[in-house]
Amino acid sequence: MVDYDRAKELKAFDDTKAGVKGLVNAGIVHIPEFFIRLAAENEFSAENLDSCSEVNIQIPVIDLKDINEEDDFRRRKIIEKIGEACETWGFFQVVNHGVPQHVMDEMIRGVRSFNEQPNEIKMEFYSRDNLKKVKFNSNFDLYQSKAANWRDTLACTMAPNSPSSDELPETCREELLQYSEHVRRLGHKIFELLAEALGLKPNHLLDMECAKGHFILSHYYPPCPEPNKTLGITRHTDPDFFTILLQDQIGGLQIYHQNQWIDIHPVTGALVINLGDLLQATSIK
Repeated sequence: MVDYDRAKELKAFDDTKAGVKGLVNAGIVHIPEFFIRLAAENEFSAENLDSCSEVNIQIPVIDLKDINEEDDFRRRKIIEKIGEACETWGFFQVVNHGVPQHVMDEMIRGVRSFNEQPNEIKMEFYSRDNLKKVKFNSNFDLYQSKAANWRDTLACTMAPNSPSSDELPETCREELLQYSEHVRRLGHKIFELLAEALGLKPNHLLDMECAKGHFILSHYYPPCPEPNKTLGITRHTDPDFFTILLQDQIGGLQIYHQNQWIDIHPVTGALVINLGDLLQATSIK
């Protein structure tokens, strides 16, 4: 029996600069051992998935329509709903948020196009250098995690020091720039509403430079030949002030609420807001 050399296997995978999609393109039937999660460690086991699918509840969906109009009553109601959602869930979805549907659709298509192009083009962006504004890789913690996740990621630091247009991949350059600008404006609006929900002046969190950083992570999950042995993303919290999540209408996103996993059912045109650890810490009274 040949001993399994995990470090060697990880390096060999990383050196291909092809990511998980490279394994799929190679036609593998069995996933590499470093992707396999033991059932005892897998919080998304079949038993847990069955239990959460029976829970017919949904995170709040908040309509931001006419939020900029001079309607104090409607604005107060929206702020109240956001405050309740943050206290109860830490998550909520927003609709009529100002990011056009075609911009969201193009963003998803652009990221898919990037990941599905020939590897010799993609590998130019492959890096683990955290100082790079734009980089592509598979699992930022590949060498530290107990098991790798079945995903590839394009990471772009859009602020405060934005990349030049030429630094962004051509296949999704315009999509990234367009989506980034719309999300930046939405982020500022949500910070204002969150501040008011905390009983503060609208600009309080913005004046603290909470919106100074802007980071876009675009995850890609290729088909897996053994999906029962691995995950696309594991249980985690996000360290940021808050995260705006754009998910494909296929779904798959879950949150942990009152000791059970809850499916977030995709709402057409909606964005998911995830209250981050830093904002929770900042807002503790």
